[in-house]
Amino acid sequence: MIQKLCSIVAFSFFLCIPGSAQEKESVEWLSFEQLEDSLVRRPKKVFIDFYTDWCTYCRKMDKVVFTKPEVIDLLNKQYYAVRFNAETESAITFGGQAFINDQLGTFRSPIHQITQLLALRNGKFTAPTLVVLDEEFKVTARYFEYIDSKGLLSILK
Repeated sequence: MIQKLCSIVAFSFFLCIPGSAQEKESVEWLSFEQLEDSLVRRPKKVFIDFYTDWCTYCRKMDKVVFTKPEVIDLLNKQYYAVRFNAETESAITFGGQAFINDQLGTFRSPIHQITQLLALRNGKFTAPTLVVLDEEFKVTARYFEYIDSKGLLSILK
């Protein structure tokens, strides 16, 4: 019993140590609603990660690319980063306009209107799709593939 209690106390102490795994930095992902408010207050470049729940490469980017300190630092300092599920069923209001997933019930993989507007290539969506916009919210680049951290850093710089 005492050994068990000591283990619990030691584990709790470990969690409180600065720099422990629990305090690991991460990308400060925003929703489109939060992005709109942020752009009004302070214009900045925008990075959007369009993903789906079923996409293996999207999960790999989450685990391998978006956990790299250099990527986190660059995205958090120089960009507003948005992570958006391309198949979400939720209505989104942005720029005074409502966007919905108008493909629900008609397609096997229904794509949200925001995805249709910003992330299609030849009329089709491929996950992951990464979109970079300037301070005026104009698209400057689109990438329709997995990009490793080195490649993403060169794109974002």
